[in-house]
Amino acid sequence: MAKAPGKIGQALIRLLMKRATVTATEPLAGPFRLITLEGPALEGVGWTPGQKIQIAMGSAFTARTYTPIEWNPVTGRACILGYVHGDGPGSAWVRGVAPGDVCDIFGPRSSLDASRMAGSLAVFGDETSIGLAHALAYQDRGRSVTGVFEVGDAESSCLVAEQLGLDRVALFSRSAGDAHLEEMEARLDGLAASGASFVLTGKVGTIQRLRQGLKRLGVPGSRIAAKAYWAPGKTGLD
Repeated sequence: MAKAPGKIGQALIRLLMKRATVTATEPLAGPFRLITLEGPALEGVGWTPGQKIQIAMGSAFTARTYTPIEWNPVTGRACILGYVHGDGPGSAWVRGVAPGDVCDIFGPRSSLDASRMAGSLAVFGDETSIGLAHALAYQDRGRSVTGVFEVGDAESSCLVAEQLGLDRVALFSRSAGDAHLEEMEARLDGLAASGASFVLTGKVGTIQRLRQGLKRLGVPGSRIAAKAYWAPGKTGLD
């Protein structure tokens, strides 16, 4: 359970954060949870797919970052796709949060903006990127969004992608020595030739390798957006 914030933390939360109530938690396949947040403070809030929120883990100084998959400013309702991995405070919150729980949110604020990128989109990442792919597809139903993800559990990731209506998804099971990245990298050529723009997210090392591959293919920087969500042994990258 998150520790109650001290006086300074309480003051910062009141000043900087929006109070929301968890109104629904829906277990999806495996470690995925669909979490719905609502509250008057979420009404009238501008949000662009790709923007992030940070949820306080009992303190204004300890928060975890999530990418909403949708946000309704009229009703003050937002949804996030939570993914349980490890025993950190973020995973503990996703695992244990229940309807009626109250949380404090900072944001939404800029993280990754694909709205000005031309053509179809190819979203590369991992389990933490599936929600982003849904948000980008939801933003423009007429735009083709392809997801290419490295995952630990291909079956549950496939089921979640289907539940979110993502029908252009390729999943690559993680393998020793990151051998699967060669297969992911092989997807770049065809997508680049089709004129797609690339959204690179997830693990730092994977992003670096894919960016190098795109550079070799001559893909201009205007067709590439990148945001690292995590790196082994590190927290708070986003």
